[in-house]
Amino acid sequence: MHQKQLLIVGAGWAGLSAAVAAIQDGWHVQLYDTAHLAGGRARSLAQQVAGRPLDNGQHVLIGAYRDTLSLMRTVGLDPDALLQRLPLNLRFADGQGLALPNLPQPWNVLAGIAQARGWSWLDKIRLLTACWQWQRQGFVCHADWTVMQLCKHHQLPIRVVQHLIEPLCLSALNTPIAQASALVFLRVLHDAIQGGPGSADLLIPSTDLSALFPTTCLAWLAARGANIHLGQRITAADMRSPAFQASPTQVIVLACPPGEAARLTQDAHPAWSMQAAGLSHTAITTVYLQCAAPNFQGLHRPIVALHSDAMQPAQFIFDRSLTGQPGLLACVVSASQGERHDLAQLVQRQVTQQLGLSHLHIIQAVVEKRATLACTPAQIRPKAFIAPSMYACGDYVQGPYPSTLEGAVRSGQQVVTQLRHL
Repeated sequence: MHQKQLLIVGAGWAGLSAAVAAIQDGWHVQLYDTAHLAGGRARSLAQQVAGRPLDNGQHVLIGAYRDTLSLMRTVGLDPDALLQRLPLNLRFADGQGLALPNLPQPWNVLAGIAQARGWSWLDKIRLLTACWQWQRQGFVCHADWTVMQLCKHHQLPIRVVQHLIEPLCLSALNTPIAQASALVFLRVLHDAIQGGPGSADLLIPSTDLSALFPTTCLAWLAARGANIHLGQRITAADMRSPAFQASPTQVIVLACPPGEAARLTQDAHPAWSMQAAGLSHTAITTVYLQCAAPNFQGLHRPIVALHSDAMQPAQFIFDRSLTGQPGLLACVVSASQGERHDLAQLVQRQVTQQLGLSHLHIIQAVVEKRATLACTPAQIRPKAFIAPSMYACGDYVQGPYPSTLEGAVRSGQQVVTQLRHL
């Protein structure tokens, strides 16, 4: 009996996750990607600083991302060595905001709210009341609510919204609170708050994104017989060729971005293609700054929240000395709008003003125009099933999570789980 073939188009974290799960289930895997580097939107770039690569964005995991951490261990990586674990800290440079102490749940949340700086006791009581109500309701709400509507329903004070809800929403959903799905936001909040010890912890990479997972994963797959074809773009003509014919013994999984998946299915499966092509996306801009001030010893913690508005667009700043790049700062503008040069200039001034740093030089501004799915209540995501023996996976496919690494990894694993019933 011939071994079943799984052809995966796309070597991002979803495609790699599917490939690992398929190998474990006894499939022979053929993995294709247009890019010459695996990792999709979570990979390193060719450009280097201090002999180490920049990344195409900053990706922070949280302790609740258990499938991602488990996948890293499966391919032989040690997440404890590659990720610095820190209790959740969303404080700004001026000390305002929320930080959770290293205590068991729910005492860490209660103590963190009680000790939050810059909030009145009324602010804290309102947030504690909202948390209690979310827990009592199973962290669900009306499906058509935005995060803004959720905040108004619970009468959350403006300081709590600005200092906590907005940064959390932008970092997790990459969608402004006026448009973001409250249901998905609560799902992420549930996993962080009630996911067990350390689930709300921030996990910050201490290496570049390619070394964090994709490079080792490719070696693991190759050692187990997978055929890997990087730098090879699959066309609509390829999809019509005998080599890509879906059958009970040969299954196609489209793990590429939704636009590519829509292009490859346009002729044979127009309804699914139209749904994938119609998805809305939001951008993320990462502005890399080098601080050349002679007395600069780095930020006082690896990630610092920034007060943001239209003229101060970045929400977080990362100290890249953790990745062996001293003086390098990565500023993240979620749901970004505007031109690359203008954003870089605004962020440079913002960091100068809020952190009091001088001698800041713009190294690079990386713009991902279609970085994540716009996680809105009205967004209807396509299903993983496209047609018999043809599936899709990715952080845009129907599921409970927003466009995160955990969402991508789960999607890849779940599509292989569905194949067990063929």
